[in-house]
Amino acid sequence: MNIAIIGFGAIASYVSARLSQDADVVVNGVLCRTGREAAAIDALGSGVTPFNSVDDIPGDTNLVIECAGHSALAEHGPAVLQRGIDLICTSNGALAQPELAYRLDKAARAGGSQMELVSGAIGAIDAIAAASVGDIDRIVYRGRKPPQGWKGSPAEDVVDLDNLTEPVCHFSGSAREAALRYPKNANVAATVALAGPGLDETRVELVADPEITENIHEIEVEGTFGRLQFRIDGKPLPGNPKSSALTAMSVVAAVRNRMAYIKM
Repeated sequence: MNIAIIGFGAIASYVSARLSQDADVVVNGVLCRTGREAAAIDALGSGVTPFNSVDDIPGDTNLVIECAGHSALAEHGPAVLQRGIDLICTSNGALAQPELAYRLDKAARAGGSQMELVSGAIGAIDAIAAASVGDIDRIVYRGRKPPQGWKGSPAEDVVDLDNLTEPVCHFSGSAREAALRYPKNANVAATVALAGPGLDETRVELVADPEITENIHEIEVEGTFGRLQFRIDGKPLPGNPKSSALTAMSVVAAVRNRMAYIKM
């Protein structure tokens, strides 16, 4: 399998390093902005060729992995799918934009390709998807981070992140609202919603908590299947406190599952 990666940040670097250990996988391309080629090679390795356009990605590429955020998915995702290349996406919250979701769907249909949303920093997605076959009466995602984890987000307009002494919920609303207002912080909320009843039907609570040091994700679901509660205390990638280790791991797992003869 020949793979190109969009982006060369912490998640992309982890994915490239792990997949390079697999005999049947070759990461040979990275899509980056003009002038950033040297930085991309430094991050992903000398065996990776930088490209500035989707048109430049070699024709024998089987898969493109997006690791660069909502704007990168919007800019490059439709073109990748239109070319008939499958796409793995980490910026699931971008699908809260109806126009982008439509363009991605249209491009995939035209190219005969597929876009896969990885589970990212959360678990229980398979159970939520299965539960959605029946009726879901209630679904809540609650994201808790230390105050510094909300720096640079709209939370700064709601609470004094530098002087919190107790947990504060600074957002409560739908998953679509969360994904649109917090594009760098609410991909998990969107993932839960897309696996479940939808972006407008999933309730989201975002909390700044000075009493914790890790990112905590909690899900509560009730429906005809029964009741589900899930919690994960996520660790970041080494050297980058804003990137989830499990998100990077979920990408590697998704690629390996594509290569497997017996799939999970």
